[in-house]
Amino acid sequence: MAVNTKSIHLIIASYSKELSDLHDSDLHDLIVIERGLEVSRNTIRKLRRIVVGKTFNNLVDEINFFKSQKPFIFGRIKFFLSIYNYNLKKVVGSIKSQKHQLNMKIKSLQKDHLQDLDFVKYYRRHSTFLDNYYFVRGNENNQLGGNDYGFYLDEEFSTSHDTNVANIMAYDLSISYYTNLLKDLDKPSDRNTALKRHFKSLKLGWTANKIDLIELIYALQASGSIKGGKAGIKDMAMACEQIFDMDLGNFYRKFLEIRGRKIETTKYLDRLKRSLLKRIEEADD
Repeated sequence: MAVNTKSIHLIIASYSKELSDLHDSDLHDLIVIERGLEVSRNTIRKLRRIVVGKTFNNLVDEINFFKSQKPFIFGRIKFFLSIYNYNLKKVVGSIKSQKHQLNMKIKSLQKDHLQDLDFVKYYRRHSTFLDNYYFVRGNENNQLGGNDYGFYLDEEFSTSHDTNVANIMAYDLSISYYTNLLKDLDKPSDRNTALKRHFKSLKLGWTANKIDLIELIYALQASGSIKGGKAGIKDMAMACEQIFDMDLGNFYRKFLEIRGRKIETTKYLDRLKRSLLKRIEEADD
């Protein structure tokens, strides 16, 4: 039975649309990143069902799938995993410490990227003379390298170098992501000085727990109350930090604590509701 290449194109087109929607959201938000991982993994599973146990109509289609189409999704799985772990464990501190962590992350990515320099050069130069060995199934005995052995375990859905391409794609996405974070840290901060001074003068100190405010921020974002749900958690958290003159710390990690509650998952929101109902009752008396 032949692989249905039309179905592959439709699946990837749908995936690309979902990716576009995700990138319009906040890629510093763990929920958005988790959604990216979920969509990517589901897409890989769909493609696997189409390919495994079937043959491609020709080598051109097979090479295109393993050199471009599969790595396009698999590379993004690797990218989403990278930024998920970064945002979960990132330093919350001075600008200097944040820059140090980002620079170390970028150096580590660059070091790993250069471990397979010959293939990187082959791919970057858009070479094709070894494609029949690199991107056609059944060539696991070739002596042309490859640093992924997944094709030994899933030879019907892998070649010796499709994961190498995914690694390059993930590297490009990750480097862009982390260097943009560095640029953000270098942006002048004096633009908001007057606004900060104004909020500070109001002395609107948040007197509940920090995690309560984080619960409220996520609830507002999930309900679509701010910018129709398109406001990023990071931007909303930064706005609240300015208004209440406080540091929320790693709000993504705090949200994981909220998700992990065994009872009263939304205990702060529940308390707000009880307080408002009490105020209404008192006003009616």
